[in-house]
Amino acid sequence: MNLKVIAFDADDTLFVNEPYFQETEQKFCALMGNYLSHHSLSQELFKTEIGNLDLYGYGIKGYTLSMIEAAMNISNNTLSIEVIGKIIELGKDLLQRPIELLDGVEETLKSLQGKYKLIVATKGDLKDQQRKLHDSGLGPYFHHIEVMADKQEVNYEKLLKRLEIEPKEFFMIGNSLKSDILPVLGIGGYAVHIPFHTTWEHEKISHTVDHPNFRTLEKLSDVLAILL
Repeated sequence: MNLKVIAFDADDTLFVNEPYFQETEQKFCALMGNYLSHHSLSQELFKTEIGNLDLYGYGIKGYTLSMIEAAMNISNNTLSIEVIGKIIELGKDLLQRPIELLDGVEETLKSLQGKYKLIVATKGDLKDQQRKLHDSGLGPYFHHIEVMADKQEVNYEKLLKRLEIEPKEFFMIGNSLKSDILPVLGIGGYAVHIPFHTTWEHEKISHTVDHPNFRTLEKLSDVLAILL
């Protein structure tokens, strides 16, 4: 490999994210428990969230708006202003969760810094992702931070064009096969999957990945054996 850029996904690759959303969903379902079963409430919220992705994109603010919309639909527009206020507070709490770095993250970045150009390539709300990277203390390790509207092949192609590199010079590390791995392999780059113990339903795929430019590793620090 003749790599120039190593890209890291942020949420659930550098720091914890999805468990916080799951905790918030549990609180949402408890709040709306008089209307439907927990399973049905989760399904309605997920359906609303996915339906709004084109409008709101990824991130906590869009998720909060989707919780409010789902709650209004579930209650047939009879929800009290007090409950709406509680849902807004759930979103604010989610925006203020402390950053929890995953094992080996900072040690791995220290080892790679100066040997490659390190960047973040992640989805989500721009302001929130900038906050998390700032609060994590990881910002100084990265040459470039890209908050992407989506992670399709075309999005990665645009990123590589801005970085002025070829796909064969690009190495992506992330926890989502759907967003971090398959599109990068599709354009000719290299990708490593670091599984996280829980994954958002929208990011799951139903097939295995078999590609010469692909590896699955147990933990982030394992990439050092490949890159150094």
